[in-house]
Amino acid sequence: MFKFFSSRSGRALRLAIGFAAGLALTCSGVAHAQKKAGMKPLSAEAAHGGHGRILLVLPFDNRTGQPSLDWMREAAVELLNSRFSSVGFEPLSREDRMYALDHLGLPQGFQPSRASAIKLAQTLDADEIVVGDFSLSGNDLVAEAQLVDVPDLRMSGQVTTRGKLTDMIAIFDSLAWELTKGLDPGLNVAEKTFIAAGAGLRLAAFEQYMRGIMQPDQQERLQHLEAAVKLSSDFSPAWMALGREEYSIQQYDKAADAFARVDTSGQDGLEAGFYRGLSLLYSGEYASAEKSFAGVAGILPLAEVLNNEGVAVSREGRDGTALFVRAAAADPNTADYHFNLAVSLKRHGNNAAALNEMADCVKLHPGDSEAESLLVAWKGGATAKTASAATAAGDSADTTPDPLERIVRRFDAAAFRQAGAVLDQVDSARLAALPGSERARKLSAEGDGYLKRGLVLEAERLYQSAVAANGNSAEAHAGLAEVRRRTGDASEARMEADEALKLNASPEAYLVLSRLDLEAGKLSEAKIEADEALKLNPKDQAAQQLSREIASKQGPKKEQP
Repeated sequence: MFKFFSSRSGRALRLAIGFAAGLALTCSGVAHAQKKAGMKPLSAEAAHGGHGRILLVLPFDNRTGQPSLDWMREAAVELLNSRFSSVGFEPLSREDRMYALDHLGLPQGFQPSRASAIKLAQTLDADEIVVGDFSLSGNDLVAEAQLVDVPDLRMSGQVTTRGKLTDMIAIFDSLAWELTKGLDPGLNVAEKTFIAAGAGLRLAAFEQYMRGIMQPDQQERLQHLEAAVKLSSDFSPAWMALGREEYSIQQYDKAADAFARVDTSGQDGLEAGFYRGLSLLYSGEYASAEKSFAGVAGILPLAEVLNNEGVAVSREGRDGTALFVRAAAADPNTADYHFNLAVSLKRHGNNAAALNEMADCVKLHPGDSEAESLLVAWKGGATAKTASAATAAGDSADTTPDPLERIVRRFDAAAFRQAGAVLDQVDSARLAALPGSERARKLSAEGDGYLKRGLVLEAERLYQSAVAANGNSAEAHAGLAEVRRRTGDASEARMEADEALKLNASPEAYLVLSRLDLEAGKLSEAKIEADEALKLNPKDQAAQQLSREIASKQGPKKEQP
């Protein structure tokens, strides 16, 4: 992936290489630990679950003969990319694809042949392409797709799914599952989980969102996106797209609110935090802007984030020098970071260091008139005109205006994605070095976090990895039981819960059984299981709530005669 992104951002490449250097040290330590423990070292492919391949999903051909369904061409890409990301692959974004088409001199609506699709994939450094189409058969929507292995120029067999047009999201989710089996036959995630991942998304909201991101007219984009979030108030991608539009037309208060509604743990979370910080800066909400930038920097401390956090601190009248130092160190070849550091140092009395930083700024950006004027003034070489003007204003001749630090307005999404991907590899390498039982415990805990947010597909992938690491992990089986219950597979849910209880009694496993019995109308059994959960953890709020729900359905107790 470095080849493509380096053409867009050399800094992104340098950043990723820096993270990769840390990864190399980490992996070296991992290999040593594995050897010492008598473990067979894992290959990079095994350590990362066989993933890490880059996918390019192309817009599907509309073979329905109905132009009103053209929005589904990009909708297919959006749904497949979302599911591929959830199970650990790296699908390229629509923005990446648009950039590559522009780089190749092709229109955005270009529908490539197989040969041109491969050329596009090679430009993007993709390992696989997904090509497909959709059509109507009576009242049914039929979706078909194939995988193209780019390095080997090999095409897979065709996979097909079908169903009612109103079930379009589930149809493409099922297609994503079929394609995932071709990409990774060892991935043991149920088809029902793929379908459940999109079950909470209203089709009308999704259509409005897709029309919004595809529409060339900005006013119409806004109307569609506003309709999408009105129909589905927790639809994170629509809030992200709406925030971008409102930011671009300088509706900063509205933009800040939209970015705040984006899932902070999702793929857009960091970008949303960055642009929310900018929106708050421009709105004069400096304390909130500082907090937003700090949240992003706590995960990935890139130069632009640290710089803008420093600007917010300075606007509050506090000393942001330490943040500007970190920004300039993270990206020493950007003149503005040296400018900001110089201004901050000068403001706080460190004149010699300020002169050095401003000189570095001028070296990096010759022709920066503001920086050059400040450098001359700080050296005591102000012109007679400048001195005369200052004297007329009632100031001493060597007084110069206090300049403002510069805000970085551009978010380098490529750098964030690359750095994030490398950090994921670091985490994978560290996990691979742990004993199976400890690895299973950490994976299960991470799966619990996804499950609490309702992300069943991500959760199942982690629970399955935990079971692969340690088949006797009660936590993983309890987690899988809850996933199965949420996806409507009661028999599998009960089996996983029973397996978890055999290994180690836990409130979570009893709660799954209790909810299953409650849903089946077996109130007595449900109460017994909820009581068992409370015996194990009397403070468990979920068990307390479930116990109250069961009691309300049972009704008041009859008095004994």
